[in-house]
Amino acid sequence: MGGFHTFAPNKNTIIAARSDTSEYDTLSCTTVTMAELMKAWQLPSPGHFETHMVLNESLPRPTKDALKSGQIIIRVVSVSINPADYKAPLMGFFSRLALSYPKTLGMDLAGQVVAVADGVSDVTVGDSVVAFLTPLRHADGALSEYVVAGHDEYAPLAPDTDLDQASGLGVAALTAYQTIKPHVKAGDRVFLNGGSGGTGTYGIQVAKLLGCHVTVTCSTAKVALCKGLGADETIDYRKVDVIQALKDSGSYDLVVDLVGNSPSNLYISSPAFMNPRGKFVWVADSASLKNLPRLIEAFLRPSFLGGGRNKLLMYLTYTNREDLEQLAQWVVQGKLRTAVDSTYEFEDVRGAFRQLAKGSAAGKVIVHVSSKQ
Repeated sequence: MGGFHTFAPNKNTIIAARSDTSEYDTLSCTTVTMAELMKAWQLPSPGHFETHMVLNESLPRPTKDALKSGQIIIRVVSVSINPADYKAPLMGFFSRLALSYPKTLGMDLAGQVVAVADGVSDVTVGDSVVAFLTPLRHADGALSEYVVAGHDEYAPLAPDTDLDQASGLGVAALTAYQTIKPHVKAGDRVFLNGGSGGTGTYGIQVAKLLGCHVTVTCSTAKVALCKGLGADETIDYRKVDVIQALKDSGSYDLVVDLVGNSPSNLYISSPAFMNPRGKFVWVADSASLKNLPRLIEAFLRPSFLGGGRNKLLMYLTYTNREDLEQLAQWVVQGKLRTAVDSTYEFEDVRGAFRQLAKGSAAGKVIVHVSSKQ
């Protein structure tokens, strides 16, 4: 029998193996309890997913006895991966300051409840849920057969919900919702720089659900996708000057920059295409951080000296139960859908990250961890 951590001719030995049954210690003929194990994709230390990521098949499954108030255990069915999942561990020493290692990758998931802490009343065993596990709180990420989520980290789903569709409602959909909802009213004009990525595809739909006019940038091949999701106007950054196209299309009440470094002068140029009371939201990620000093300089410099004029907000995704519940409700109602670029099986997580790392995914890359029961 494979998978043993220890074996000794001792009546008190507890043998850890991948099994849900008991076995006999052949030397003492006494029954010993088998600890239930699970699989998870982990980084033992900071580094690239191609060289550092391993499938750990000997992790202990979470148990109900270990749950704290408000927590549940989820059997993971679908995981939606994000660029931050593999980019943050590339930051080496700085990654260690923010993340715990070994690190199970992934933040966004959908699955089914297998255990709840005493006092949990909003879900029960067998219910479907969506969850967002922020890496600042969790070393145990989504790319695992089982995870623990707190009350503010999950939201219930209808029994027949497509869990692939629900799995993206963490980082990408929350970012879209939180960068748009607080800053608009019906009738406002919204520009999303980067409309065809995971966050952008949700952003188009969120803005339309809130009654806004939406313009996005995208490549030639993604125009049909963005328009199909509801974009009123598209700017093909491969064919036209984005800044000039924005100047020509009218005044915007909200700009959400999901790209961060292309065009690099977007914020500096914003007075030419934004309402003076409009807000400019910059979504930070590791790809756009190189442009941060220039962005701050433009914000601090007076507009008559070439600086920005509009209010600048720098944004990082945060956990919010009400926001996640609203997004889940829209998915259940069929008002919000996940644009799926591609799907991968649990054994091919590296292939999923390779696809994501190309930077051209049309929507979300989904990993199937297990089947829905």
